[in-house]
Amino acid sequence: MSTDVTRILGAIEQGDPQAAQQLLPLVYDELRKLAAQRLAGEGPGHTLEPTALVHEAYLKLVGPDAQRPWNGRVHFFAAAAEAMRRILIDHARRKHRARRGGELKRVELRDVAAVAASEADELLALDEALTQLAAADARKAELVRLRYFAGLTLEQAADLLGISRATADRHWAFARAWLYDAMTRDNERS
Repeated sequence: MSTDVTRILGAIEQGDPQAAQQLLPLVYDELRKLAAQRLAGEGPGHTLEPTALVHEAYLKLVGPDAQRPWNGRVHFFAAAAEAMRRILIDHARRKHRARRGGELKRVELRDVAAVAASEADELLALDEALTQLAAADARKAELVRLRYFAGLTLEQAADLLGISRATADRHWAFARAWLYDAMTRDNERS
């Protein structure tokens, strides 16, 4: 199956219009699992469903404005995870704007999901910290994206980045500490 995915990705890169239709059935289950993992951390009251997240991410990957080429199956799934991350960040930003006065609606206090609001804030804080890390060290930020958002193992991420497992271990430890520090500082300022 992974060779089929790689072959079809090559056909998409060559401009074959039928290849995108062949790809979805092969990757759908894995994309759905990835979407479910991403949404599991979002908490109750999230308005995106895994199926909707998969379809929106897939369109970003193979639609008319898609960023190509992919260097194989692992790279495709890393790109899918990044697309899902961006969709979730955009969704959290829209919710954040709405809570801050946009699209005002009267809601009974007992119906407010405060937990979901704080989780959206945490996702936005992580995205901001990750953007700062990317400015300081793009490779470490990419490792975080691959591990956290793509769900890749450290070995898979190291292979995709072309670094050794030992280097990936060091980068992962540094990035986690850096992000924790950045997010803690941001929370103290709030």
